[in-house]
Amino acid sequence: MQAKKRYLFLFSTGACLFLLFYIGGVHFPLSREGTNQGDEYRHSNLQWPHFLGPLQPFSPFDQLETEDFNVHISPRQKRDVVPGIYTKKRCRMESCFDFSKCNNNRFKVYVYPQQKGEKMSESYQNILFAIEGSRFYTSDPGQACLFILSLDTLDRDQLSPQYVHNLKTKIQNLPLWNGGKNHIIFNLYSGTWPDYTEDFGFDIGEAMLAKASISTENLRPNFDVSIPLFSKEHPRTGGERGYLKYNTIPPFRKYMLVFKGKRYLTGIGSDTRNALYHVHNSEDVVLLTTCKHGKDWQKHKDARCDRDNSEYDRYDYREMLHNSTFCLVPRGRRLGSFRFLEALQAACVPVMLSNGWELPFSEIIDWNTAAVIGDERLLLQIPSTVHSIHQDRILSLRQQTQFLWEAYFSSVERIVLTTLEILQDRVLQQASRSSLMWNSLPGGLFTLPQYSTYLGDFPFYYAKLGIKPLPKFTAVIHTVTPLVSQSQPIIKLLVAVAKSQYCAKVIVLWNCDKPLPAKQRWPATLAPVIVIEGESKVMSSRFLPYDTISTDAVLSLDEDTVLSTTEVDFAFTVWQSFPERIVGYPARSHFWDSNKERWGYTSKWTNDYSMVLTGAAIYHRYYNHLYTHYLPTSLKGMVDQLSNCEDILMNFLVSAVTKLPPIKVTQKKQYKETMMGQSSRSSRWADPDHFAQRQTCMNKFASWFGTMPLVHSRMRLDPVLFKDQVSILRKKYRDIERL
Repeated sequence: MQAKKRYLFLFSTGACLFLLFYIGGVHFPLSREGTNQGDEYRHSNLQWPHFLGPLQPFSPFDQLETEDFNVHISPRQKRDVVPGIYTKKRCRMESCFDFSKCNNNRFKVYVYPQQKGEKMSESYQNILFAIEGSRFYTSDPGQACLFILSLDTLDRDQLSPQYVHNLKTKIQNLPLWNGGKNHIIFNLYSGTWPDYTEDFGFDIGEAMLAKASISTENLRPNFDVSIPLFSKEHPRTGGERGYLKYNTIPPFRKYMLVFKGKRYLTGIGSDTRNALYHVHNSEDVVLLTTCKHGKDWQKHKDARCDRDNSEYDRYDYREMLHNSTFCLVPRGRRLGSFRFLEALQAACVPVMLSNGWELPFSEIIDWNTAAVIGDERLLLQIPSTVHSIHQDRILSLRQQTQFLWEAYFSSVERIVLTTLEILQDRVLQQASRSSLMWNSLPGGLFTLPQYSTYLGDFPFYYAKLGIKPLPKFTAVIHTVTPLVSQSQPIIKLLVAVAKSQYCAKVIVLWNCDKPLPAKQRWPATLAPVIVIEGESKVMSSRFLPYDTISTDAVLSLDEDTVLSTTEVDFAFTVWQSFPERIVGYPARSHFWDSNKERWGYTSKWTNDYSMVLTGAAIYHRYYNHLYTHYLPTSLKGMVDQLSNCEDILMNFLVSAVTKLPPIKVTQKKQYKETMMGQSSRSSRWADPDHFAQRQTCMNKFASWFGTMPLVHSRMRLDPVLFKDQVSILRKKYRDIERL
């Protein structure tokens, strides 16, 4: 009997093992350390068990069809599927983007024509306006690298009045859709009450998403873009500047931590908001919620609602926002919140409590320098955490909120352009911006990688890198008058400039409709003179990034400007200390005309100015590149049509980049009235039409920038007061003081 039992036990054990291997597919490693079973078998000269079947070839996940999911996808691969959005592929740029459409380093964006009868929200209109007004836009789909739908996809909440029905059919019928390849879809809201899923109501296919409130789990890295949630009142262009007017030391405000918002009694919502009353102390930590929203809130109110509502009504949200060091940003119905942008603008350091939220533009922005990233599960520790942050770090965080707000979030246009610039950096990887460019002034929108990817080529990073600009300048003399005499102002100017010890070369930009003078008509000078033939009356040509300009500094001159060599030397010496600004002589100012409700332009000599005209000014050569490639053709076309205002437009651009005024240097007092000369231009400056055109330009430029970027200043730098001992500089620049 014992023997029978032993045989029966062995037989049963063998049968179980056979079933485990054959039916269950279970197999054991051949060694404790070995994890690669194929290698273990090969190393031991053993064969794969025949009952496991032949090895299957590996298929990349993004090539698997939907109908095969239940059969061939492993649990790890299933985790790569995003339910409700990505029904086919977990896309990457390499697998779902056609780079061949972006040949020759071309990144152009096509917007579908709006279909008749289709409704469109104001926010989506603003997005399309921003794209169509940018340098990326093309009206030719054959030239496009990226495609934007004219169908409004921002609000995919079926309960919303902005919801567009039958999007699935409408999109599938688009001839250029191509399964979504090379398309990007903008979205602020998806899903609906009470679950708020990620369902859009249509298959996005291989299209990229620019989505608010997207989770880290659902975002496809380096393919989708997380954008901020913004309201329908968000400015289309420009927007208000940040509210940090000055830095207080120590940087503490009336409150340490504040929040004021809804809490949710039904449907999906933030449990964190329901627990805020635990850390609210009515003193330095003021965290307020209300149940009073929605039609049926009283039906669902709990025992705490009346007390919370009463406390909520005692405080003014705007006063709290502007007088708190930290602002709590907990999730609401969705991961994102309007509180995020509100806190950024107010220089109230955001404290993020929304686990799993992929923060806006996280691909390029280091949010650790501008926000505190908290954990919803550790809510009770948040007050002690913010109290422990040193005042130096608070000051740094607050300053960074202002930079990020103004650089990327202050308007719909900034949000859209930042999205496009991120995509351009992915497509043109060889010319992509560094993290430092994105996270420090002036930001990625104003540091075009087509110019350079080396920080040392931009004036904004000289101090960070500990370098100085090249100790020479290139003079560019804009000429529109025929050369008929050796006594003309241009000859005197050319000789004076070429005598400067800092002059590398002189470029005469011949924009005259008469033929070029013979080479012997130009005077012999120590610095080489190069004549470039431009287009007659094309004023913007003076700011082209000519290859012959090899120095960092450009001395821009009008042909009838009167300057001595001494004045040129001093202006260049000053510029070397302020290489990101315009430094020069003729100053002008702007003002707001409240009667006409428009911007005005004045040339009166006062102690106040906001522009230094490029008829006699030094600036960094990068601004030639920015003027040519950043500004829209509409503004440059206006300048060329009027043969006027190019100097004003350059001042607008530089002030928009730096947020700083230009710098005026002193000049000989005997000709302050005739700084711009007595020749051909004298009649222009006295012409009332010319002056009226400049008024018009001011308002046209301000409209495009969305704000008035010019900054007033009263600083004038004189040799006697600039940097060195008075006695030495009085001798060095004595000619400037001559009466």
